[in-house]
Amino acid sequence: MPRINLNADLGEGYGPWTLGDDAAMLAVVNSANVACGGHAGDPDVMRRTLRLARENKVSVGAHPSYPDLRNFGRRAMSLTPTELENQLAAQIGALIGVAALEGVRISHVKPHGALNNQACVDRALADTICRSVRAIDPALILLAPAASQLVAAAHGAGLPVVEEIFADRAYLPDGQLVPRSRPDAMIHGAEACLAHVRAMLDAGALIAIDGTRIPTPIGSICVHGDNTEAVAVARALRAGLESAAWTCVGLPELLTIAA
Repeated sequence: MPRINLNADLGEGYGPWTLGDDAAMLAVVNSANVACGGHAGDPDVMRRTLRLARENKVSVGAHPSYPDLRNFGRRAMSLTPTELENQLAAQIGALIGVAALEGVRISHVKPHGALNNQACVDRALADTICRSVRAIDPALILLAPAASQLVAAAHGAGLPVVEEIFADRAYLPDGQLVPRSRPDAMIHGAEACLAHVRAMLDAGALIAIDGTRIPTPIGSICVHGDNTEAVAVARALRAGLESAAWTCVGLPELLTIAA
């Protein structure tokens, strides 16, 4: 039976402010990417999210970003390599420390927002991210957008890597995400998201809005936790995939099986 991973970006609250239904999502997905202070998240939010992940036997990764709380990490920034290395070490290290209090091991890293989008096309930036992750722990899995420079950089750095697609985002012909500023950026509704994912899995490729196909391995599917339809989409995806004979597993298990 083919195996796939479902992941979601979670723990994206801050102080009394909350975003999404983390408890419901953690009952469905296999892996959680937890915000660690750059775009959202604080020690209390991190620990609550980690506890819920442990209780649901969900693998956990760090979700670092540019230091941009005001814009939720969606503003492009220009940091020197050293500045970015410092940010990644501080954010990933913070989550590793809080996770230790809950007896949870951080298994992967997934960059967030503008940092992720820029690193998909900027090999030097992608190399800085991978070099930093490897220095922190070479066993950390990089969860990276399929067919991106981040994937190539991970291979170059000798990092374990899993390529992901987005259930609720549309793609441009070059494999990048349609910008959120465009009305066709998001895919709405559980049925439409499932059809979008199934088409790409069946093709073994990213499928752009104009029909362009970019062949790529697909190991994980992301559902954005800040989407109001996120829980319904995640449930429909898991049910639809399992009915089509896919087995949903955590990222460490996915790589163990692949090996």
